[in-house]
Amino acid sequence: MGKRALLFPGQGAQYVGMAKDLYANSELASKLIREADEALSASLSEIMFDGPVEELKKTNNTQPAIYLHSVVLMNLLGEFDFDMTAGHSLGEYTALAAAGSLDWLDALKLVRERGEAMLQAGIEREGTMAAVIGLPPETVEKYCEEASSAGIVQPANFNSPGQIVISGSVAGVKKAMELCKENGAKIVKELVVSGAFHSPLMASAGERLNKKLNETKFNNAAKPVYANVTAKPETEKDRIKIMLSKQLTSPVRWEETIRNMISDGADEFIEIGPGKVLQGLVKRIDSNVKFYGIDKFEDLEKAEL
Repeated sequence: MGKRALLFPGQGAQYVGMAKDLYANSELASKLIREADEALSASLSEIMFDGPVEELKKTNNTQPAIYLHSVVLMNLLGEFDFDMTAGHSLGEYTALAAAGSLDWLDALKLVRERGEAMLQAGIEREGTMAAVIGLPPETVEKYCEEASSAGIVQPANFNSPGQIVISGSVAGVKKAMELCKENGAKIVKELVVSGAFHSPLMASAGERLNKKLNETKFNNAAKPVYANVTAKPETEKDRIKIMLSKQLTSPVRWEETIRNMISDGADEFIEIGPGKVLQGLVKRIDSNVKFYGIDKFEDLEKAEL
C-alpha cells in the first residue's frame, strides 16, 4: 500500500477572496476564522476576503492568511489518515500544526511574528530574489559563489528540476543573474519581494523569531514532518525547533523533500490551502505520483479521502 502525504503552500499562494467561501458555508470555519482575528487582535479575515491586494501582499499579512486558510481546511477535513507531511517555507508551520507538534493558534502567532520579523529585516537590509529556470543546482550554486564578490547571494529555493530561486543583496543577486543568463539559463527573472528571504540577510528576523520559538510549547510530532532545511523527516520537538530556527536563512530543499517522501513510500500528495503551486512542482518532480489540491469548499466534497 502506498502512503499519503499532505503538502502546505507558502508565500505567493495568496489571493483576494481566499477562505471567503469556507467562512460562508461552514460554522466551524467561521468560528476558527473569528478566533484567529481575536488571537491576532486584528481583522485578518477582512484583508483575506476583500483585500486590497496591496495589503494582502504585505509579508506580515500574507503569511498568517495562507496559514489560516490551510488550517481551516484541515479542520473541515476532520479525522482522516495521512502518513507524512511537509510545507513550503511558512507552510512548514501548517505541517507542524497538522502533525500535532504545534497548537494551531500558537502556530498562527508564530507565523505572524515571522512575517513581521521578515518584513522588518527586509527594511533594515535591502535585498532581492530571482528565479532561475533551466540550470542544474550545482551550476546555480557555482554562479552564486562567483557573484558573492559583488554581494551576498545564495540559492533560496530548490523547487523542482531546473527551477531555482536565488536570494541576497541587490548587487549579489544582479551579478548572479548576469552569470546565469550568460551561461545557458532559459529564464532569469527578478521577483517582486520585500526582502532576501532564506538568505543571511534574514539573520535579524531569525533572532527575533527565536525568542518567540523559545516561548512556544512544542510537542513531538505524531507524523513525520519533512524539514525544509534538511529535506528529512523530523518528529522530535527539540529538533523541530532547531529546523525552524535555521529555516529563515537556509535554502528550502523542496525537490529533495518530495523525492525523499516518495522514497519513503508516498504515492499520493494532497496540497491543502490556497492555489496550486505545489501540485505543479510535484508534477515536475515526479509525474508518476497522484496529486490533487483542496482550496475551496467544493473541493472538500470532491476529495477522495
